[in-house]
Amino acid sequence: MSTTDSNKLVPDYQNPQPKDNRKLIYGILIAALIGTWGYIIYDKSKTKETVTILETRIGNIDSARNAIQQEFMSVSAKADSLTQNNLQLHGDLADKSAAIQKLKSNIGSILKKKNASDSELSEAKQMIGELNGKVDGLFAEIDKLKGENQQLNTANQQLSTEKTQLTTDKQNLEQNLNSTKTEKKQLEEKVDVASTLHASNIGVAAIKVSSNGKEKETTTAKRANLIRIAFNLDENRVTPTGTKDIYIIVTGPDGKVIGEGGTFVTREEGTKSFSNKVSVNYEQGKATPVNFNCGQNETYKEGDYKIEIYNNGFKIGQGVKTLKKGGLFS
Repeated sequence: MSTTDSNKLVPDYQNPQPKDNRKLIYGILIAALIGTWGYIIYDKSKTKETVTILETRIGNIDSARNAIQQEFMSVSAKADSLTQNNLQLHGDLADKSAAIQKLKSNIGSILKKKNASDSELSEAKQMIGELNGKVDGLFAEIDKLKGENQQLNTANQQLSTEKTQLTTDKQNLEQNLNSTKTEKKQLEEKVDVASTLHASNIGVAAIKVSSNGKEKETTTAKRANLIRIAFNLDENRVTPTGTKDIYIIVTGPDGKVIGEGGTFVTREEGTKSFSNKVSVNYEQGKATPVNFNCGQNETYKEGDYKIEIYNNGFKIGQGVKTLKKGGLFS
């Protein structure tokens, strides 16, 4: 064996080999890596937990918002029905309706916010409760008023029915009254007509009055100074006792009325002129004689003199007196 080979077999204590630290480094690196991943996994787990909590909270908030929104929509629909069904609210009811609309607007403003806070949502929920109470209260008042109005309508209908009945009764009474008035008027007219006097035994004479006042009947026109008329008013059991006006019309041969007594109204012939008006004291149921003179300033003419007698607007008798021309010595 050579020297060289023998040297190789003997350990080299004098020159030791360097120590290998790679395993330690690898171990440390692996431990660090494991720790890093562990932290990452832990952090991710915490983040996920936080996200889950946030999502849960957001979900709860959304759920609460949706619940509040649904409740608001329900109450809002009731509030809108007030406006739709009761368009003519007045006075205190109108003020309450306006307050409801204002409260509804305030709630709507909060719910329109995307990031409404819990306190705002809580306030909205509280206002919804207040809104619901106001709406229910207004509905109750309206229902009460409707009930009272229904009672008034019923009473009004009853009054209307009674008014209709009273109107009918009034019309019947008026018809009966008018009928009674008509019958009364007809009866009065009959009594009035029946109370008209009648003249009989009519006598007409031409009278000549001498200078000494002596009277003599004549048939000659030129000798006549006046015309004397005499007649009887027959008894009448309807005509009441009292003064009766008798109108006398004396019409000459020329068709003119003798005298200027005036005019009076007849029942059938209109207004006529009369010669004399005689007031007679008549006693009911007894005949009354009447006589009077009818004169004129002019000389009487030959011909027929027509005498008409009127009472109560009716002609009650008539007569004729003819005066002749007369001879030289008549």
